[in-house]
Amino acid sequence: MTKAIPDSNNSVKKVAVIGASGYAGAELIGLLCQHDGVIINHLVVSENSSSEGKLFSDLHGRFHGVCDLPLTAFSQTWFDDYAATLDVVFFATPHEFSADWAQAFVDAGVKVFDLSGGFRLKDAQDYPKYYGFEHANTDALASAKYGLAEWQQTEIEKSNLIAVPGCYPTASLLCLKPITGNNFHLENSLIVVNGISGVTGAGRNASLATNFNEVSLKAYNILQHRHQPEISQEAHADVIFNPHLAPYKRGLMATVTLQLKDGISAKQVDEVFGQAYNDKPLVRIVKSWPEIGNVAQTPFADIHWKLDKEKQVLVVSCAIDNLLKGAASQALQCFNISQGLPSEYSLVNKNCCK
Repeated sequence: MTKAIPDSNNSVKKVAVIGASGYAGAELIGLLCQHDGVIINHLVVSENSSSEGKLFSDLHGRFHGVCDLPLTAFSQTWFDDYAATLDVVFFATPHEFSADWAQAFVDAGVKVFDLSGGFRLKDAQDYPKYYGFEHANTDALASAKYGLAEWQQTEIEKSNLIAVPGCYPTASLLCLKPITGNNFHLENSLIVVNGISGVTGAGRNASLATNFNEVSLKAYNILQHRHQPEISQEAHADVIFNPHLAPYKRGLMATVTLQLKDGISAKQVDEVFGQAYNDKPLVRIVKSWPEIGNVAQTPFADIHWKLDKEKQVLVVSCAIDNLLKGAASQALQCFNISQGLPSEYSLVNKNCCK
């Protein structure tokens, strides 16, 4: 990386990752190890985790010699001893944990980036229905800002508590927001999002339902998936979300179908996508329908669209890596923005090929 951290942010930030043993946490730690504005002070797991005391690299062997920190169990004592020594904490935890603890870190002067769903929905009444718990920390919920990196830079810059979007919503909203943000969609018409994800989207804990040898392509949680209200909330339009699980490891695709107002042309659609993403290096408008193989193991989102002018139906498809752009690399984008850095800092090197 040839670009130095700006002088205004030349202090290296002391960071903890809570939820370090999971897939998203591991990806995030790998990215943080490559960032010259970060030093990882603590890797933390849940209080009863079987991973306590192990080295991170023993759990994730590809990090041997890269990150050999021990995994420490979270507790009130740990918080009392270390929270005030940190600049930043990343939560890659169950939703209830971040909902309970995020404000305590903010009160201790720590900036919080939450990869869970603990602060994504703004209405506390939605949490029992979609997440299965009562959200007791309504003040924190009110102050948290949604962190879709390409769209909410100002909010990310100003907030101490960032709700990093879910993986399905990231791909869906990158498709939707250029259209709904410009009111090109036909009001009150049906907007359908079909999503498909690999099994890592279900997390690292063993489950027969997500076991690679047991999974075939299947729809699940139709009309009740927790990401449906998140997509609707941030698109400012009601959507129907149909998630599917497929037997592959990683990667996610969302395909959005919606009807445009009469008179909206393909040229106008092209212009709004260009205005939204021409200066966003991690979103690529590609010339053919996206493929998961082209974005897996990368921080990129690939988007393609087509308009049926006769029916005024627009179809937009976006492919991302669910663990990176759908979680860890977007969290790092949010961190970069909060530090006054380009969101893609340390994620891509634009000088590698000239």
